[in-house]
Formats: sequence, C-alpha cells, structure tokens
Amino acid sequence: MWNRGFPGTGTDPITSKVRDLPRRTRVTPVPPRGLTAPQTARGPRLVELDTLRFVAAFAVMSFHFMAASKSLWGEFPASLFPAVSRVTALGILGVELFFLISGFVILMSVWGRTIGEFAVSRVSRLYPAYWFAVIVIFIMYRFSGVTAFDPKLTTGEYAVNLTMLQGAFGIGHAGGVFWSLWAELRFYVIVAVFSLFGITVRRCLVFMSVWAVLVGAAEVTQSPVLDFVVLPKQAPYFIGGMAFYLIHRFRSWPAWILVAVSYGLALHTALRRVAERVASIGIAHYPAPPRAVIVAITLIFALMAAVALGWLRWLRWRPLVTVGALTYPLYLLHQTVSAVLIPSYRDEIDPWLLVGVTMTVSIALAYLVYRLVDRPGQRWLRARLEALLGRSRPRRGRRPGPDSPDRPPVPAQSHEASVP
Repeated sequence: MWNRGFPGTGTDPITSKVRDLPRRTRVTPVPPRGLTAPQTARGPRLVELDTLRFVAAFAVMSFHFMAASKSLWGEFPASLFPAVSRVTALGILGVELFFLISGFVILMSVWGRTIGEFAVSRVSRLYPAYWFAVIVIFIMYRFSGVTAFDPKLTTGEYAVNLTMLQGAFGIGHAGGVFWSLWAELRFYVIVAVFSLFGITVRRCLVFMSVWAVLVGAAEVTQSPVLDFVVLPKQAPYFIGGMAFYLIHRFRSWPAWILVAVSYGLALHTALRRVAERVASIGIAHYPAPPRAVIVAITLIFALMAAVALGWLRWLRWRPLVTVGALTYPLYLLHQTVSAVLIPSYRDEIDPWLLVGVTMTVSIALAYLVYRLVDRPGQRWLRARLEALLGRSRPRRGRRPGPDSPDRPPVPAQSHEASVP
C-alpha cells in the first residue's frame, strides 16, 4: 500500500501532508509518475498440486517396492503381489506426472522473475535435501554391509554427484531416481534461456510450439545432440505442464492445442518406455500392456486438466501442504530405505507387512528430513544466494505484463520445485 511509504525510505511525504488536511478534504494518495503499483497479490495456494506430488511419489515408491526390484526380494515382485501388480507396474509413470507438474510450476516460478531470482529459487529448493541424500547413500555403502542398489562409485564420483551434474560427465547416479533430476536441471536451463527474451503468453505459445517440433525432429533423426538439448523423452510432459499453466492463469485457448500435441507425444514416449521394460523381463513378470499405459497417461493428463480448470480447488486440507513438501525427500530416499529393510527381513516378515513397514519408515524419515534438513536448509541457502545477488534489499513493484492487464493472482506456490 502506498500509504506505508516509498521503498527504501522511512517516511512518505505525500501521506505526511495528507494527515494535516481536515478529515473531509482527505484524498487517497496517488503514486508519482514513474513508480508502479506492487505486483498483484498472490492467490490461494494450489494445494491440489501438493496432493498430486504425493500421489506421484507414492506411485513411484509402489513401483520400486512391488513391481521393479527383483534384487530386493530374490524373485519377481509381481509373483508376490499379484493382486496389485497391474497397478504397481504402472507406478513407473509417476515420474511422468512429476514432469507434468514441473512444467506447470516452473513456468509459474519464472514468470515475472529475473534469471538470477529464478536460479536462487531452484538451487535453494533442490540442493539441501539432495546433498543430505547423497551423503547418506555414501556413508551407507562405505560403512555398512548393504549391497542392494549399490552404485559402486568412487569417492570422487560421489563428490561429483553433489553437484547434480554427474550426467554431464558420464558418471553414474548415487541414487537410482537421480536421473530425473538431471532432466529437470536441463529443463531449468531451457526455461532460463527462454526467460531472457521476456515471457508473455504469446511468446510461450511460440516457444512451446517450436520445442514440440524439435522433439519430433529428435525422434525422427535420433540425433544425440538434439536428444541432449530438447529432452524428447521428457519434453512432452514439460510442454504439457506449461500449457496447463497458461490455461489455469490466462484461460488461453490456443494452449489446449499444445496440450493435445503433448498428450500425443507423451503416449508415444510412455508406450516405448514401458514396452522396453516388458520386453526385458516379459509381460508375466511386468503386467503393463499398452492399453493400460494409455489409460494411465490419459488419467495423468486429465488430473492436470482438472487442476488447470480449478476442478480440484475443493482440496483444502491444510496438512496436504506438508504432505506435498515431504514428497521430495521421500522420492530421494525411499529406495535407500528399501535397500536396508527388505533384504534384511525378507525371510522373516510377510511381504505385504514388510512393504507396509518400509513405506511407513520411508514416509517418517522423509518428514524428519523435511523438518530438520530440507526446510531450514532451503532458508539458509536462499538467504546466502540472495545476499550474493544483492537481493536482500526491498524491491520495487513491477509493471503488469503485457498479456494480462488485470494480472490474475499468481498461485502461491511459485517457490516450490516439482520433481518431485
């Protein structure tokens, strides 16, 4: 509010003069020419995205515990959990839901920010819990008898993993799920470069259209360079998520065309990804036929469409915010927990009970990491990075963007990361 004084000063000369006027003649101060009103206040938090994050993480956890990890059980998990094997086998696509959410949230996060502000938000969000996970994994495989999922890395390779850039150097990931973070980082770079041109709805539509064309070119040419730059396996979800954000905030009808294009590309990549796993171990051990993959991808896109259209706004239970926040450490550490518990108690505890215990321990550990490491670590790192960029001083308001004179409220979740 302008009656609180100009940024960076202790008094407001306009307001101080207004106070001296008789009550009947007081007027509302108008900011001088050249200063703009503050940015539109943030709208309500998208609790539905917090919920979907946990759904995606739980799907991935179920996939790893009950469908994917023969090395944990000594036999194919589908034979141990036949009642749910057709569902848990599709949990592999929880990562695809993460990527869709990421497209939505990252476009929200970069909109109206400088590239430095965007970098601070991403680094401070991703690295504290990730550093903790890498250190825990290093200690576990160096100083215990745990062997499941051992990445067999040298100390130097673990050190490179701390940068999250190990994929760029051909070094293995310390954790099995870390591959998705490497894809996320490359997506952030793409968005950051795009933001240098100024983000508007029209430019977003052009950018996403060009990206979709390049994805098609990468699929046709099988060019390693295009594969690295345009992320053809993940781009359909990033593009789709960005389109859903444009629909959510600006009701952009052309974005629906990009949703349809990204949906078609996503079906192609998901069918191929699951088919490769089925081919490696057989449909009996991995019951995920093509029609089930199509249903799963359709459901994932339908859920994001429901978020974009506001159909899930009834999800307002406050604890869901915390549930969404602990998703990231849960994603990073659940395989590590299973590597300790399942081989140790496989012959002593019923498989169903053992899975239940392992999931419970994973979620409890994730909550502790969120409270004791992730949340305070984010605050500490963000403060240091903001000070480094000179962002600790108050900022003046920004002009409204050219695409939205009324500036629809920005959902209060732009500081969050999405993967997971």
